[in-house]
Amino acid sequence: MALNVSEVTPDLDGPAARRKPAGSRGPGARRPIGAHVFLILLILYFALPLWWLVVGSTKDISGLFTGTGGPLWFDNEFHLVDNIRQLFTQNGGLYWRWLGNSFLYAFSGGIGATVFSILAGYGFAKYRFRGRNLLFSAVLGSVMVPMTALVIPTFVLLAQMGLTNTIWAVILPSLLSPFGVYLMRVYTQDAVPDELLDAARVDGAGDLRTFFSVALPLLRPAIVTVLLLSTVATWNNYFLPLAVLSDTKLLPVTVGLGAWQAQSQSGAAGTQLWNLVVTGALISIIPLIISFLALQKYWQGGLSLGSLK
Repeated sequence: MALNVSEVTPDLDGPAARRKPAGSRGPGARRPIGAHVFLILLILYFALPLWWLVVGSTKDISGLFTGTGGPLWFDNEFHLVDNIRQLFTQNGGLYWRWLGNSFLYAFSGGIGATVFSILAGYGFAKYRFRGRNLLFSAVLGSVMVPMTALVIPTFVLLAQMGLTNTIWAVILPSLLSPFGVYLMRVYTQDAVPDELLDAARVDGAGDLRTFFSVALPLLRPAIVTVLLLSTVATWNNYFLPLAVLSDTKLLPVTVGLGAWQAQSQSGAAGTQLWNLVVTGALISIIPLIISFLALQKYWQGGLSLGSLK
């Protein structure tokens, strides 16, 4: 029987061949201009305060309020170097002390919160025990509680323990990160297969060796993400140090600059420190910007993989 080639040869000009892949755009397709404009407006909205901070740091006190360049542009005189010099010498270099306190609180609280989040998240993800779902539900519920609502109970508890007005009054509450526990559990479930852990146990590895040798290297993106988020949260914490600290030498930079702002508003002893407040705020965010840029690929990967769950 003769074989008709036309019966088995696909129609290269048929509807199936002319069908374009999903999401493909032709040369005359319209681009989502509205979405681009919306994103540009969002960028301007979030970048405008940062730009104002950079511009304000180059002005003196009179330039901040009556400058010729306006609030969003530079004046004829450039006072950034003078503001930085005055900032680090004001009150005997108190800003240095505040900056060092912020580093201490942020790194201690960030590292501690990361360690506890790793252990708790790994335990919730890979171990079966009674009450696991109930405990994890309590952790998720605590994420919804604002930190400001816990400041007064925390202060009462720390006062009963005699820890108020000490560095531990800021570090100990910062060790708890419910969102970090949630993120670590979701990431561990996706990044650490149970078969890999079972293979390690079959080879004779104990739980600790399995965790440190097998699971921990796979959790590196999530670890960096939790560390970065916890460190930034502790660095930006304002209400808790304000409530539990009274010694000016123990204040973080956020509360210290707030004290200078209140002093300038009240005009106590004719002191105006507005230029130092603006310059100090600019310097205080530089470590956070550097941290985000340096660890960007890790924390983006950790959040994206956790969102798949």
